[in-house]
Amino acid sequence: MNNGEQTETGRTGEPLLRARGLVKAHGRTRALRDVSVDLHAGEILAVTGASGSGKSTLLHCLSGIVRPDAGSVAYAGRRLEEMSEKRLSELRRTDFGVVFQFGQLIPELTAVDNVALPLMLAGVDRAGARATAGEWLERFGVRGQEELRPGEMSGGQAQRVALARALATGPEVVFADEPTGALDSLAGEQVMTALVHTAREAGTAVLLITHDAQIAAYADREVQLRDGTVAPLEVTA
Repeated sequence: MNNGEQTETGRTGEPLLRARGLVKAHGRTRALRDVSVDLHAGEILAVTGASGSGKSTLLHCLSGIVRPDAGSVAYAGRRLEEMSEKRLSELRRTDFGVVFQFGQLIPELTAVDNVALPLMLAGVDRAGARATAGEWLERFGVRGQEELRPGEMSGGQAQRVALARALATGPEVVFADEPTGALDSLAGEQVMTALVHTAREAGTAVLLITHDAQIAAYADREVQLRDGTVAPLEVTA
């Protein structure tokens, strides 16, 4: 595809993230079977499907957390399979942000220190990192909760902190794996509204894994997985 060429999504130019022919097996189970997908800069893409359809495995391959058995993933024209584990870790600290269903905050750290940690790992001094972290916590509506530890927060608060942590470093792509799966509908809507608003404001691309059609509706585009393959979207009358 040449730069400027129109894509099937209506966007122009090369995708920021491009996967082709991904295959991944867990033991005897093939989680991905020849999956190809594109994510463009600033786009919010929902990957949907039933439990066991391969959604999380796809996210792990696209973010470089695991390597596919076959196929390729390219980010900004650079192939992830050609990068060392060290380089992939650096990429997840700088260009990628990852949010999991249960947040995976560090339980011993306060909210502000959880958000500040990736900034400090990137070389920001502690005072500056905590100041930036406080700004992000305020942006996600958890002002006043800075000194709470994860065990002292509600599920919605913890997930907002996890989103703040993922976006604080200014990533190009945020990978969100069922970010509302552990929340009630109201908290889920609040978290998604905050995520979409912040991503739009920053021009961040989002790959959103969800089984919930209401959450998928926040995205610009949807890809359905079924039994490890991309399935035609089901259109309801």
